[in-house]
Amino acid sequence: MTNPVPVPLADPRKPAILIVDDAPDNLGTLRSMMLRQGYQTFVATSGDRALDIAQRVKPDLILLDVVMPGIDGLETCRRLKAHPATTRIPVIFMSARGETEDIVAGFDTGAADYIPKPLRLEEVCARVRAQLRLRSGDAQSEQTDRLRMIVNSMDQGLLIVEGCGRVQYANPACDRYLGYAPEELVGQSLKELLDCQEPGCCEGLDAMVYGTREVKIRHRDGNLRAMDLTMTPMHAADGLFVVLLHDITHHKQSEDALQRAAMLDPLTKIANRRHFDAFLDKEWHRAIRNAQPLSLVVLDVDHFKLYNDTLGHAAGDVCLQKVAQTLQDHAARPTDLAARYGGEEFVLLFAETPAENAALLAEMIRAAVAALEIPNPGSTTSTWLTVSVGVATIVPTQLDAVDNLFVCADRAMYAAKAGGRNRVESTIVGAAWDVVHDAAVF
Repeated sequence: MTNPVPVPLADPRKPAILIVDDAPDNLGTLRSMMLRQGYQTFVATSGDRALDIAQRVKPDLILLDVVMPGIDGLETCRRLKAHPATTRIPVIFMSARGETEDIVAGFDTGAADYIPKPLRLEEVCARVRAQLRLRSGDAQSEQTDRLRMIVNSMDQGLLIVEGCGRVQYANPACDRYLGYAPEELVGQSLKELLDCQEPGCCEGLDAMVYGTREVKIRHRDGNLRAMDLTMTPMHAADGLFVVLLHDITHHKQSEDALQRAAMLDPLTKIANRRHFDAFLDKEWHRAIRNAQPLSLVVLDVDHFKLYNDTLGHAAGDVCLQKVAQTLQDHAARPTDLAARYGGEEFVLLFAETPAENAALLAEMIRAAVAALEIPNPGSTTSTWLTVSVGVATIVPTQLDAVDNLFVCADRAMYAAKAGGRNRVESTIVGAAWDVVHDAAVF
């Protein structure tokens, strides 16, 4: 068995022509003419050899003689059209048979054109050029259809937008993301869809930053959806931009839920220590800037260990939840925060609240907990569950330390316990104040 003769690969920059003819003179003449036209040429003297070369090289066009020994041109064409690799290659028949039935037979096998012999070289060149133009147009149309199919099946939203922000095209995923019917987004302004909060974002796309960033974009129902937006200019179409949208609404909702969960005490569902510390740091610096008073309340449930030992930990959990809800009800402003700081200890922060008001609020909280009338059989202070409360107020400066506010509030709370429990003690923190005194006594 002999190895097949190697066939060089086609140069993708030049159209490739395969010439098939069993007459060497015809082959030589046609090959020379195709080379002068700037085409890359391949030759075969039989149908079998033509099929082999066509499948390897995949030429742009085949000039095929009809009358050949072995597999004739008609059968060669049938096999070319039956093979997926060669079915789309246009075939021009060359034949001295000019009868109508011969020409019809050629077209029935899938030929694109039919040139009678003897060949007129100018006519051959013209017909080759015509078929290559048609093939180029078919290839472009096929590529366009393929690109359209890809864009239409994308999971990402895609917009083509003019420099002024007007939408020229939106793919189906974009319509789904934003709740619009097909073509309904066309003509709308990206500026009106975006929740424009960054400077320059709505003044035209030239002012926007290229690349990917997180934005809020308005759904047809009026709600804002979180999206990753990627914008790039279309260099081949001056003044147009491609905008990709990836819906991250569910991701953001999950992320926000996780962040909220990370800031809540799992038992009482009010702020945890981590959240409170961050909130205190923010309000501390704001109080320094504005020279406003900041009041911290530290609260401890009286005899809570006895409560747990007597009634059980499940009852203790319910008790802490009720106390937490009472504290939450008294942190009414955005600048107020109630938190569980650990065990049976709670804290509240009241921004822009002077000492007198803080002491009154603390007394209201103490009374509200007592009014819950939660039985505490092990308490030596009261029949009901009670709390001891310490309050510290400061107008902080750059020279003060936030830890000192906590120390003073803790001391006030322990003073309340030492004074008989179920009471409020308060202090003003500062250079001229370092003494704990009664604000209210139950």
